[in-house]
Amino acid sequence: MPTIHLTTFIEAPQNVVFDLSRHIGLHKISQQQHKEEAVSGTTSGLIQEGGSVTWKAKHLFKTRFLTIKISQMQTPSFFEDVMEKGDFKLFEHEHHFKPAQNGTIVIDILRFESPYGVIGKLFNTVYLSRYLKQLIEQRNKTIREYAESKKWEALLNP
Repeated sequence: MPTIHLTTFIEAPQNVVFDLSRHIGLHKISQQQHKEEAVSGTTSGLIQEGGSVTWKAKHLFKTRFLTIKISQMQTPSFFEDVMEKGDFKLFEHEHHFKPAQNGTIVIDILRFESPYGVIGKLFNTVYLSRYLKQLIEQRNKTIREYAESKKWEALLNP
C-alpha cells in the first residue's frame, strides 16, 4: 500500500496550526484550483472527532465525491481522517502536530490504495502518489500562510 510521509515546519503555535488544519473553509481555500467544496456533514468551521464531511471536487478530469470521518483526535497533537465513501479502496490520513522552538512541526502520513488491482498499483506509482503529495503540500502552504500571519484570526476568532 502506498504511503506518503510529509514533514512541514510552520512558525506558529501548535494549537493554531492544529485548528487551521481541521478548518473546513481553509481546506476549501487551499484546494480552490479543484473547485473543492464541502457538500454535506460538517460544511463550515472546525470538524470534530466523529464528524464527517463530503467533499466534491474536480480531480483527474472528473467531478468526484469523498466522504471522510475524523476517526481519532487528541487535541492539539493529532487527528486522523479515514474515507467512508469514495473512489479509493483505502484512504487514511494521520495529521501529527509537534511543538518546536518557534513553531510547530506538522507530520502528514497518508496511506491509500487504489482499486483496479495491478493497473491501480501501476497508476499509484506512475502518477497518483505524486499528485496526492502535491495536494497535501498545497494545503500545508495555505495553512502556513494563514498561521504565520494574522489571517488565522478571522477564521478562528470570528
